[in-house]
Amino acid sequence: MQENKRLLGAFGEDAACRYLARCGYRIVGRNYASRFGEIDIIARKGRYIVFAEVKLRRDASHGAAAEFVTAQKQRRIILAAQQWLAANPTALQPRFDVIEVYAPQGLDTAKPQINHLEDAYST
Repeated sequence: MQENKRLLGAFGEDAACRYLARCGYRIVGRNYASRFGEIDIIARKGRYIVFAEVKLRRDASHGAAAEFVTAQKQRRIILAAQQWLAANPTALQPRFDVIEVYAPQGLDTAKPQINHLEDAYST
C-alpha cells in the first residue's frame, strides 16, 4: 500500500526540524502559506533567517532530492518569503536552504539521512 504523501511530507519536515534544532537553529514557523506558495520551515540562527524547503526521497536513484526544487519552485518560495518578511520585519539576513531527507523505508525509517544545503539559491 502506498504511503500517504501528506504523512511522508510531515515525517520529512519533522526530521528536518529535529536536525535543525540539534544544529542550533530555532524554528520560527512551519508550513507558511501565502498566495505565492508554501515555505516548509522558517528558522533562525546567528545572523540568518532561513527559509528551508524540505525534499524527502527514498533514495537518490532518480537524482538528488534538491534537484526537484526547480527554478519555478524557487521563485515561489522567494515571493512567499518576501511576503513573510513584509509581515515580520527583521534585521536578519534571509537565506534559502534545501534540506534533503532520505528515508529508504518510508515512515518506518528509524534514522533518515539528512543533507542540509545552505544558501542553495538566492534572490
